[in-house]
This record gives sequence, structure tokens and C-alpha cells, in this order.
Amino acid sequence: MVFLWLGTGLQSVALAQGRPSLGRTDRLMEMAKTSIANSEYEKANYYFRQIIESSASIPPEMPYYFAETLYELKQYDNSSKFLSKYLEINGFKAENYEAAKALENKLKAPLEAIASCKLCDTKGYRYQACPTCHGKKVIEQDCSLCKGRGIVGCSRCKATGIVTKKNVFNITEYYQCTRCKGEGRLTCPRCDGSLKEVSACHTCSGFGEVHSEELCDHQEHHEHTTAEPEVH
Repeated sequence: MVFLWLGTGLQSVALAQGRPSLGRTDRLMEMAKTSIANSEYEKANYYFRQIIESSASIPPEMPYYFAETLYELKQYDNSSKFLSKYLEINGFKAENYEAAKALENKLKAPLEAIASCKLCDTKGYRYQACPTCHGKKVIEQDCSLCKGRGIVGCSRCKATGIVTKKNVFNITEYYQCTRCKGEGRLTCPRCDGSLKEVSACHTCSGFGEVHSEELCDHQEHHEHTTAEPEVH
């Protein structure tokens, strides 16, 4: 049992040791290879994922063809993972060994670009401004300490307004709490009674950006607005 990386996570798939049995897997494999030959990489991607999702044995050469397809679709991180697994399992005796090594070299430049880019994640998908904080990293929300009430119970008197003390005769004496002045509550020290607090955005964990499904071109994008024509 070997783990292969997909866009959605790790999937446990079995690699066939010999030629897979004739059937749906063979048909999908042939359709995928035909699609590659016709430069129809989205189709090939669809067929390969159908094979994986079927839980059938994976043809030994499929990881290479899938890696080639993912490269053409600019999914370089996934391509590299499938290619590495292909070479790890099949070694230099692999049917497509030379082509795999050539693809490995082609992947170096885009993977280095991803690694050095601050606009995308490690898989090459572009970050986008957090829809909750709009890139500000923090948001104003109900105070988490007082739950938006503006007051908290006094911890010294346990919100009773009274503190007790035993005198030298071991008799309990009662006093008004000097901290809350007998009210049993205090203005919330976190929001100072405003009911709101500014804290790290829970959507992006204070990062200001979230992942998207857009492949990054490693270029800054600036929105352009068209000026309205002057009226004379």
C-alpha cells in the first residue's frame, strides 16, 4: 500500500505489481493517454482521478503520466509528488524512466519560483485577501472575556460583593469588597466596557490572507479603474 498525494490530501491507493486486469481501469488509462497525446490535459486529469477514486489497482506507469498531466496544468507541486513516487517505486527500470528524469528537471524552475514567491502557498495556489478582515489581520468583535456584556464578576469576592476574614478569635467577619466596592462586578478589563475587542481574525488566524484555487503566476496584480469621461 502506497500513499500518493492528491490536491485534496493523501489517498491510500494500491499499485499493481504487474499489468492490471482488463476492465474499466485499462479503458480509463487508455483514454487518459489519448487525451495527453491530443494535449487535452483537463480530460486526462479527469480520467486519472476516476482511476484513483475507483479504489482499483493503479497501473505502475500511471503516476508518471499523471505527473506529466499535472505539469501541463501547472499543478507543479502535485506533479512533483507523483513523479517522486513513480521513481521511488519503479526505479531506473521504469518504462518511462528517461522521460521522468527529464520532467524532474523541468519541474525545478517552477518549484523554485513557488518556494520563493510570497504571493502563493507551498503548492503554488495564490493567496487572496481574507473575506472577513479584508487583509487587516484583526477584526472588531464581541469581547470574548465579558461576552459582549461590558462587565465581569469580581474574582476577589466571587461576584458577591462581600469578603470574609477570620479574626484572632477565629470568628468570621464580613467586609465590603474594596475591589468592586460591594457591587460584585467590575468593568471588563479587556474591552473597558465598550463590549467590543480587536483581536486576530478567526477566519485567517491573523494572517490577513486565505488560500484560493487560483494558480499563482508570481506577479503582483493591480486593479485598474477606468476614469469616467469629463463632461463639458
